[in-house]
Amino acid sequence: MMAQPFSQITSLALPLLRDNVDTDQIIPSREMKSTGKTGLASGLFAGWRYIGTSGRDPDPAFILNDPRHAQSRVILTGRNFGCGSSREHAVWALAEYGVRAILAESFAPIFAGNCVRNGIVPIVLEPDAIAAIAASDAPVSIRLDEQDVTGADGSRWTFEIDAEAKAMLRDGLDAIDLTLRQAGDIAAWQDRDRAARPWIYLENPA
Repeated sequence: MMAQPFSQITSLALPLLRDNVDTDQIIPSREMKSTGKTGLASGLFAGWRYIGTSGRDPDPAFILNDPRHAQSRVILTGRNFGCGSSREHAVWALAEYGVRAILAESFAPIFAGNCVRNGIVPIVLEPDAIAAIAASDAPVSIRLDEQDVTGADGSRWTFEIDAEAKAMLRDGLDAIDLTLRQAGDIAAWQDRDRAARPWIYLENPA
């Protein structure tokens, strides 16, 4: 399934200002009832999001339950976001909930890669930028092509992203889709190699 392409977004940033948020906190294992990508949004941050004996009473003290952030599509957070296990369900839950970008001081590498493959932009910003966005309590605009984040007051911060990840996010591709874009070049290389080293290829039986 292709991810939703990303160009730009303007959204209030949900301030989850914690370090070392791991994948079990993002989606607890008890919430993973299937191997598919759907049905996970309700379990996002379940250990923090809910209270009560039913296990599904919203905790009004948790930021995800703040009505002001009901439409937030950007998460603002601290260091080492997405650490712990490599479970891709964590990113699937975020994507199904509607998160399109995460602004953090740093990410666990596997988690950042999973974000890219599922249409979420993982953006590393300096601590002072994270603090300024949190203090402004106003929407931010993120532009992928320009690789920048802009605050409502005109403040602007740039971010780094490699060309392959940028292409995948911009066009909603996963790694296989990206490889298939080079199908012509791959076939041409195989033809040249077959001519140069025919002995390594098994011919189809007649």
